[in-house]
Amino acid sequence: MKSTASIIEKLQDAWIPAIYRERVRSQRTRSHEMNISERENSAEILFTLLGIELKVGKRRFACPDLATARYLSVFARLGCGKVAIPYDITKISIIADELEVALQNMLLVHAKATATLSPQARGRMRSALIKKVREEVKEIGAGEKIPEFKNSTSQRNT
Repeated sequence: MKSTASIIEKLQDAWIPAIYRERVRSQRTRSHEMNISERENSAEILFTLLGIELKVGKRRFACPDLATARYLSVFARLGCGKVAIPYDITKISIIADELEVALQNMLLVHAKATATLSPQARGRMRSALIKKVREEVKEIGAGEKIPEFKNSTSQRNT
C-alpha cells in the first residue's frame, strides 16, 4: 500500500502547501477567514444579482471577483478556514490556476496510487492526504488581517 508520503513525493512542486508557501506567503498578503468545517467540503461558485459568492456546504461567502472565488474554493474544498490572499489582485488569478491544477493533480495521483485498494482504504488515504495539506497550510499561517505598509519615502529633507 502506498503512503501519503509517496504521493507527496510524486507531486513535488505541485504540492499545494509548497505553492502556498512559495507563491502566496512570500509576498504581501491579507488573511481571510471562512467559518467552515475542517474536512473535505464541496465548494461551488455562484453568480448572483449581488455579485459572486462561494457556497461551501450551506454557507455563502461574498467574493469581490471570480479570481478570488476560485482561489478560495480550492482551500474551502480542503477545509482550510483561514488562508492568506495575495494583496496584489493581478496575481490571484494566476495562483488560483496553479492551485486548481495542483488539486486535480493530487486527486489523480491519489486515484492511481490507490486503484487496487478497497473503497474504504481509498477514502481513509484521501482523508489523510487532505488532512496533511490542511495541517501544512495551517502551519504556514494566514498572516495579518491587514498587511503592513511602509510609509518611508526616498525624498530628502531640505
